[in-house]
Amino acid sequence: MEAAAAPAMAAAEVSNKRVTLKRYVTGFPTEDDMEVVTATARLAVPPGSAAALVKNLYVSCDPYMRSRMTRHEESSYVPDFVPGEVLTTFGVSKVVESGHPGYKPGDLVWGMTGCEEYTLITNPESLFRISHPEFPLSYYTGVLGMPGLTAYVGFFDVAKPKKGEYVFVSAASGAVGQLVGQLAKITGCYVVGSAGSDEKVNLLKTKFGFDDAFNYKKEKDLNAALKRCFPEGIDIYFENVGGVMLDAVLLNMRLRGRVSMCGLISQYNLEQPEGVCNLFTVVAKRIRMEGFIVMDYFGSYGKFEEEMAGYLKEGKITYVEDVAEGIESTPAALIGLFHGRNLGKQLVAVARE
Repeated sequence: MEAAAAPAMAAAEVSNKRVTLKRYVTGFPTEDDMEVVTATARLAVPPGSAAALVKNLYVSCDPYMRSRMTRHEESSYVPDFVPGEVLTTFGVSKVVESGHPGYKPGDLVWGMTGCEEYTLITNPESLFRISHPEFPLSYYTGVLGMPGLTAYVGFFDVAKPKKGEYVFVSAASGAVGQLVGQLAKITGCYVVGSAGSDEKVNLLKTKFGFDDAFNYKKEKDLNAALKRCFPEGIDIYFENVGGVMLDAVLLNMRLRGRVSMCGLISQYNLEQPEGVCNLFTVVAKRIRMEGFIVMDYFGSYGKFEEEMAGYLKEGKITYVEDVAEGIESTPAALIGLFHGRNLGKQLVAVARE
């Protein structure tokens, strides 16, 4: 960063711990694929620029970040990370200095930032202002941020639920799944979730109000488990997992069922992705499978934020977070997602204010 032109006194420099990608990853990532390095940040924005310097308070760990750790010959919907450069992610930040007319020091924002203590945001217009600071600010990495909007648009805009329908959610205790289940209950649906531990299954039934839930690791036959939970079949499948779970679900979909394709976490670390065998059911049962990317819906964020804030205030939605402390804990927190170590939304507290 350049020093400010005037006054003559140089801007303060502070230590800036950051998480970088050490090398491109194949197979399961490890903590050693990332590196925590200490650099410096100048508490100023370049003269004449419309950038904003932010202090990061919370950063988000999300499954989609795994694909960015691998080099792709064909570009995806988000660019690959670059070895030696800081990882980027969604985060909650406080503006320290701003050359942008829309932001001033002290403003609280969320949006794409660096996995570091301080970040110079060159396009502050991409940030969202935090309208409900009465909630924990960490909620803007989750229920009031990108995962919340993902659950909302994936369920309402893509799956288009109707009262009384049968809904199945995989990875149901995660950042997105826990919200899809609760939104489905608000809508008047019957909801079942799958998760990878008895503790998570208990959370689904007791805290999030799912009608039923099962531990997929304890089920020898996923098709049988789904038939047990959905004797009438499934109208809506909110897909977070892929692989054998998707194959089993397709056999249990009802006529004109909808599959909202949010993610495929079971496939992200495989060098050879698993195929899907039961695709003919899509024809026979007239199933609609639709993928979506939450960034396409950022224009409707304001409406979503107000609605979700209302549900939180009314106690209709509850949210569980798994918070790691300190920027240096980011590699372990991110890797933990792929081993099911997190209980709820995984995030890192960088600085508490």
